[in-house]
Amino acid sequence: MLNQAAGDRQILAKQLNISAHQLSYVTNSNEGEGLIFYGSTIIPFKDRFDKTLQLYSLMTTKPLETETGDAK
Repeated sequence: MLNQAAGDRQILAKQLNISAHQLSYVTNSNEGEGLIFYGSTIIPFKDRFDKTLQLYSLMTTKPLETETGDAK
């Protein structure tokens, strides 16, 4: 789960039993930050992937950062 709007955060916190501390990872979070759900385990993450790697251009969801994007 990535950054969520305030109203959505409260609904999701209640439905998914997310603690206030865990909720902080999806409150005004930056790119590559959020929560991963694995069964009943919730894992906060911050991913800082090196944008100069070819693998980044294959994995990014930003069209202008892909190999076929216009902004290179």
